[in-house]
This record gives sequence, structure tokens and C-alpha cells, in this order.
Amino acid sequence: MSEKHKIVSKETLLPFVLVTALFFLWALPNNLNDILIPQFMKSFELTRLQAGLVQSAFYLGYFLLAMPAALIMENYNYKTGLIIGLLLFATGCFLFWPAASSGRYGFFLFALFVIASGLAFLETGSNSFIAVLGDPATSEHRLNFSQSFNPLGSMTGVIIGTVFIFSGTELSTIQIDAMKSAGTYQSYLHDEIMRVGPPYLIIGGIILLMALLIWRTKFPIEKRRTDTNGNDKGKLSALIHYPHFISGVAAQFFYIGAQVGTWSFMIPYLKDYMQKSEKEAGALLFISIIAFGAGRFVATALMKRFDPKKLMGTYSIINVAFCAAAVLLPGIIGGWSLIASSFFMSLMFPTIYALGVKGLGPNTKLGGSMIIMAIIGGAVWTPLMGFISDKTNSMALAFSVPLLSYLFIIYYSYIGSKPSGPLYDLPVAVNAD
Repeated sequence: MSEKHKIVSKETLLPFVLVTALFFLWALPNNLNDILIPQFMKSFELTRLQAGLVQSAFYLGYFLLAMPAALIMENYNYKTGLIIGLLLFATGCFLFWPAASSGRYGFFLFALFVIASGLAFLETGSNSFIAVLGDPATSEHRLNFSQSFNPLGSMTGVIIGTVFIFSGTELSTIQIDAMKSAGTYQSYLHDEIMRVGPPYLIIGGIILLMALLIWRTKFPIEKRRTDTNGNDKGKLSALIHYPHFISGVAAQFFYIGAQVGTWSFMIPYLKDYMQKSEKEAGALLFISIIAFGAGRFVATALMKRFDPKKLMGTYSIINVAFCAAAVLLPGIIGGWSLIASSFFMSLMFPTIYALGVKGLGPNTKLGGSMIIMAIIGGAVWTPLMGFISDKTNSMALAFSVPLLSYLFIIYYSYIGSKPSGPLYDLPVAVNAD
């Protein structure tokens, strides 16, 4: 690759590495949610619709805080926003201990909301920062590389949850009735809830350390990009002039809904149709996340030879087929189809993001925040899938929701992502402050 089209320069390497590490860290709580859902279903005796509120509370934090995060970074800088995000992230983790001690489901939902509020800052800032940290011609490549570390965090989160949160104790109806008669059932439920606390306390400590490292690191001065009138501040009203951006927001809504819904209900699906225990199903979810991570690295390599948009379109077509198998062929074929679908999800988030903010110039931060707000798709699709499962008594039928989502991403890949509007593409300056 020529000097002109390098992914990252030597001058920006350290902040690039630190911000890339954040992609790993925010994946931990994202995928621990996939463990929390079955754990809370057991500990609080919830329906699947009620358990789906875990993702609703979580992604509501993204939706409500993404725009304030963008405005803070617009008026200050990326570094300030990232530090605020890390502090909120750590605070939410520490709230898990009193939530577990009190045994209140609502307290857990609040803690998850606080964590997600911090992640809204991190994702809004990190994705935009990486996208503009260099030559615009390599923005998709650069962002896919950084996002490649996200599934490593996802895998770590699933391991932590499966090993330290799942107890492996799954009681039959007869055993539950016996424990209720003996007066020991509530103690058992409390012990199951308390298993959630320690992992989050450790994660919170790690996040505080990362906040200190970011604070002590010099970030490049942001070169203000201007519009045709010389303005260097983004305007929400300007974004309506970019059809590719509007379509990108919709595509991200559908994609996140599909990804979160698939991973949230993969364990219940595998338990229902493949008769797996919670730990066995957790191990298969881990394999799925491995496939996701491998897919991210493979996609980054393939983008050197293939158009990212067309590659995403091909992957979406494959995932339509996999979701159809999950709906129509529940069992071994459907289960392994869901597991394999993670490989083909891998490039979608960063590619949709990079394509959506391409050419927005001074509107990049605000535009990026709205694409992050589209993560609310996870809060909408997951309880919808739970509702369908509860009403039809079929977890398989619920996977028609991600199937429809991938159909929209096919449209975005081949038609909706073509850059349009008054385009501005200037890289961030690299002289340190």
C-alpha cells in the first residue's frame, strides 16, 4: 500500500492503538448481556419478553446519550468525550454490586443503562475518530481493522459469563417444588443473582485504568473541516441532504437489531431445539463469536481486493439463507446456521458506519452520533423477538425478524450506500498538542 494510502501514520499510532483497545473493552458488556438474559430468566423467573428488556435498557442508553456525546465532542474534542464515556462505563459496572445485593431487576436495568450511556460516548467518539484518522480512501479498511478487536472482547465476555456467571445448576420442576417446600428456593435464586456482581467489579476497575491512560496520552489536534460557507461546526439540518447517510442510519438500525436479537436468543434457541444445557449453549455461543471475530479479520483482508459494499451485500444474502434455515429447520441445521451467521455479520457495523459518514465533513460527529443512535434497533428487535416467541411458543419463528433485517441491508449495500450530497473528505491533522 502506498504512503498516501497508509491505514495509519506513525504520528497517530499511539492514540490509534489506545482507541482501538476501546473496541475490545465495550464488547465485554455487550456480550455479557447475552449471558445475563438466560441468567435473569432463571434468577428472576422472567418471560422471554421481560428478559428482552435487558437489551431495551441497554440500547436506550445508546439512543439517549449518543447525541449529547457528539455535541460535547463537537465543542471540546474526542479525548474529552472518551474519558467521560469511560467514567460512565466504570460507574455502571460498580452499580452491579448493590443491584445484586438488593436483588432488584430494575436496579440491574438502571446499571445497564448507565454502562450503555458510557458506551454511547465511546462508540460515537471511537468510530468517528478512527474513520477520519487518516486518508479517507482507507476509512472502511481502517475502521474494520479497529473493529476486528471488538469480537475478541465479545469472546472474552462470553467466556467470563459462561464460566463465572452460569452456575451450571438447572433445576427441574420437581426440584424447584421440593426446594420451595424446604424453604431454600429463594436462597438459591439469591445466590444465582450474586454471581453477576464480581465480574462487573473487575471490569469496572480495568475501565478506570484505561481512562487514566487516555487522559495521559496526547491526541492529534483535530483539523476543523469547513463547509462551503466556511463553517466548521456540524449542523443537524445539513444531514438531510445526504441520502446515503439517512439510509445508513436505517441500515444500522436493522443490522444491530439482527445481531443483538440473534445473540440474545441463541442460547434459548439451542436449549429448545438442540437440547443443550446452559453451559453447552454458552460454549456454542462462544464458537459463534469466534466465527464473528474470524470474519472481521477475513473481511478486512478481502477489502483489499473487493468493494466493501458488494462484499457486505454478498454476506447479507448468505445470512438471509441462514435465518431462513433457523426458522424453517429448527434443530441441528437451524442451530448451526445461526452459529455460522455470525461470521457473515462481522463486517456490517463498521462498513455501514464508514459508508454512512463518508463525505460528511464538519457534520461527521453529529452524523456518527445518529448512526450510533440507530443501535436502538437492539432495544426494539430483541423484545419483539421475545414477544413472538412467547405468543407462538416458537423461538424459531422469532428469527424471521433478523431475516427481514438482512433484506434491508442488501438494499443498502447495492443501492442506498452510494455517496451523495455536498461531500467533504479531509483527514485529521497529525501535529500533537
